[in-house]
Order: sequence, then structure tokens, then C-alpha cells
Amino acid sequence: MRRPLGVLALAAAALSVAALASACGTEKIALSKSNPLYQGAVLFNQRCAGCHSLSYAATHGSAANVRTAQYNNGPNFNIRCERPLARVLYAIENGGFSGQIMPQNIVVGEQAIEVAKFVATYAGRQAPKVPGTPVCIREPVGSVPTAIAQSAASIPSTPGSNAPIP
Repeated sequence: MRRPLGVLALAAAALSVAALASACGTEKIALSKSNPLYQGAVLFNQRCAGCHSLSYAATHGSAANVRTAQYNNGPNFNIRCERPLARVLYAIENGGFSGQIMPQNIVVGEQAIEVAKFVATYAGRQAPKVPGTPVCIREPVGSVPTAIAQSAASIPSTPGSNAPIP
């Protein structure tokens, strides 16, 4: 009698582990590694996934329902257009636009520019079509202002560090 129960318990545990393992980590960054914006997607996935959604970076941090949103749920960049690039850099440097929860300078220097280019390029691509509003992909991405590009070259990739994060 003990042996069949043990086998049954072992089989149930093995099935549970297999089910959990198969569901973890299945979504990947949608850009190829040869894409010049790939590193920005990786950084966005590492630093911004807890609060923002953007399918191209395989992140799901935004609240699905406004009524059940928590204070740290950031905008869903699948549907929210974030252009031009200078606007995205401003948000990164200043903790968003409201300054309530997003940490300032979550990425800095060249890494901030990489994340901003990625977000400005891919945000808003799944936005619903609303008559009278501009389509995000038709809005210009813009470029990095010269002063920011020059100062980014002199800033370490991470605050308090002289080496970029691998």
C-alpha cells in the first residue's frame, strides 16, 4: 500500500516541477542580437521590467487593469507612444514625468541613450487606432541632443562605477 502512494506522490511532484519549469523564461526579447537596438532592449528588460510593459523587451510590469494597479505599475509602452527620443531621455534622467516612483537615472550615460533609442523606436506599436490622433510609428523618433551625447560619453555606465554592466 505504501509503494503505490509513494509512486503517485513522486509522479505528481515530477509533473508539477515539469509544468513550472516549462512556463518559466519562455518569452524572449523580440529583437535579433544583430539589431543595433538589442542592447537597449536587454537593459530595458533588466532595469525596467518590474514596472513597465513592452513586448519587444519581453516585459510585463504594467497593470492590466487600472482598478487593480499598484503604485509601482508604470505606463504600458506597448500602447503608449514615447517620442521623441529627447522626451524619453528626460524621463530616464528625472524619474519619469511625475517624479513619484520611477528612480532617477536608473540607467546613465551611453546605456541611457541605448534604452531611450529602444523605447522611442518600439513604444506605441500596439496602440489602438483612435480617429484624430497621430499614429505613433509615423511620429519622428528624433535624435540625441548633441550636449547629451557629449556628456554621456564622460559618464560611467552605472552610478558609482567605471565599468559597464555586462
